[in-house]
Amino acid sequence: MTRGAESLPPRARPRPAGKKSEFGPRIAVAGAVRDSTMGGMKTLPPPDEMYRALLERDETYEGSFLAAIRTTGIFCRPGCGAKKPRRENVEFFADPNAAMRAGYRPCLRCRPLESGRETPAKFGMTPRAYERTRRLDKALERIRGGSSVTDAALESGFESESGFRDAFVRIFGAPPTRAVAAGASVLRVRWLPSPLGPLLAAATEEGVCLLEFADRRALPTQIATLRRRFPFPVVPGSHRHLDQLAQEMSAYFAGERPTFEVELVAPGTPFQAAVWDLLRRIPPGETRSYAEIAREVGRPSAVRAVARANGENRLAILIPCHRVIGSDGSPTGYGGGIWRKQWLLAHEREMAAVG
Repeated sequence: MTRGAESLPPRARPRPAGKKSEFGPRIAVAGAVRDSTMGGMKTLPPPDEMYRALLERDETYEGSFLAAIRTTGIFCRPGCGAKKPRRENVEFFADPNAAMRAGYRPCLRCRPLESGRETPAKFGMTPRAYERTRRLDKALERIRGGSSVTDAALESGFESESGFRDAFVRIFGAPPTRAVAAGASVLRVRWLPSPLGPLLAAATEEGVCLLEFADRRALPTQIATLRRRFPFPVVPGSHRHLDQLAQEMSAYFAGERPTFEVELVAPGTPFQAAVWDLLRRIPPGETRSYAEIAREVGRPSAVRAVARANGENRLAILIPCHRVIGSDGSPTGYGGGIWRKQWLLAHEREMAAVG
């Protein structure tokens, strides 16, 4: 499930009281960098891991770092198709502003200054289909608010009501008025910043159903499973559950709260549900072994099945699979990377110590 890094990135240590960022008091991290797009500290993946991702054009690391090439003076996304440099000619940055302050210019091939391309691609949608869904979702909200189908169609940029109806049926599976009456829903998605890299979050009307690091290799599989469970149109934007999640995540990374109250939706098999329920009962600052979870779930020999259930968890941090470790105490098996697991455990131990 994990690759590379075995060593823990230096932990955050509070500075004397000063300005607060989005993630709380200002902190200094040796070996980490400040991400000006987030307002807080961002811990980069280990250098060897970033260089491997750059060589392999690994787009799953999109949003985790930018690579600057000393010999050309440009900086690129991890998945850039340009010729790859030697290791000694590369340095890494958390965000475009930091790279440009260091004197680098953006690559014209991968266009690292452009944003907002990741969500539709990760959800298996073309940008055009994604934009069409946004327009239809706005139309749906207008109809719910009392607008006529004709007005909603025109206000959403459709030239004819018949074209609007056809597009609406393709997306929502029913004509506009019938879809509204049936309570048609969408899957809201949003990027959330964090000191460990961006997280992709999704929510239904019932609660948050996805929270995962954007560079996790299993993310496409997680999304495919999610789309089968919730076959709704995908639409970016705010939502009450995502807004609450953003606030609670900000407080969590600031060390101000170790637990979450946002509603969660985590459909799975009875065994997965039992494992995930036990994970949520592990107090912050504590850990359990895979064997202990297997015994608690009533299947002492199902250690591998517990590990699989951990790996299939679609709600990172919220269902804290990072609190499960090997029987020898080693922080093994975390889809977001061992270095993130170690960071999260250390962060939670610090919160628990403060009380």
